[in-house]
Amino acid sequence: MSKGHSQKKTVSFLLLFIMLLLLSSVHAENNSSDQKGFLWKVQSKTNTAYIVGSIHAYKSELYPLPKKMENAFDKSDALAVEANINEIKPESMMTMINGALYKDKSTLEKHLSKETYEMSVQKLKELGLPLELFQNTKPWFVALTVTSMELQKLGLNPEYGIDIYFLKKAENKKRIVELESIDYQVNLLSSFSDTEQELFLVSTLRDLHFFKREINTLLKAWNTGDTKTMESFVSKSLQDDPRMLPIYEKLVFKRNKNMASKIEGYLRTKEQYFVVVGAAHLVGKEGVIEILKKKGYLVEQL
Repeated sequence: MSKGHSQKKTVSFLLLFIMLLLLSSVHAENNSSDQKGFLWKVQSKTNTAYIVGSIHAYKSELYPLPKKMENAFDKSDALAVEANINEIKPESMMTMINGALYKDKSTLEKHLSKETYEMSVQKLKELGLPLELFQNTKPWFVALTVTSMELQKLGLNPEYGIDIYFLKKAENKKRIVELESIDYQVNLLSSFSDTEQELFLVSTLRDLHFFKREINTLLKAWNTGDTKTMESFVSKSLQDDPRMLPIYEKLVFKRNKNMASKIEGYLRTKEQYFVVVGAAHLVGKEGVIEILKKKGYLVEQL
């Protein structure tokens, strides 16, 4: 593989993880002061943490954010994010590249059914992406690439993502910690079996039209704190195809438990944390908010 191709793949990959996964939208008005949003206050007997459900890519119209969100950040001592993409180390970039490529020089076509491969080729062509760049990449990488490109077509920019916004605000002012890491996310996706990766890709290709059509509904749900509607979006692929359960277990449910445990740890410290995670991780019976409630913490949606 040429150096130029490696660089193109690396740049694309960084964009993908900034916009991961299914949590973007277009325009909406900001929350009124008395309207609930995707912000929660979590209290233990000795400490408080704030949790924000993030949109990872957006337009400038998102800002300014609601005052209660800004106030919660201002009075917190530390910022916790899924992955600090502002400080990606060279070794993490290599993990990204290696995780996206087949090490045995195998090809995408060999790991997909004929139908799925043809669907993928068609979508890549529609998006103007050269097929040769994806000949040796894994299906999960193709799935995130087409998602990323569709979001960009809608004018969504990771520069206006909530994660990036608070990372910039925290720089040189607050301590920044990671709930996960880029390496963890890459290794998780690349560990999917061939069957799981194909299901993940097919589900992505199938849901893109639905996502584009309903994107304003999704944003309104985020903007008004409508967790039920957000949950219906998050669980759509699983409802459509029960075979997706193992993927949800790895990509959503297990990670939710790990994130909740990390937040519990923050509540045991003397610092107040402001936690920013993808909105999909907060909703539903398996979501971070419900997990913390079941553990006995006082949780209030603001």
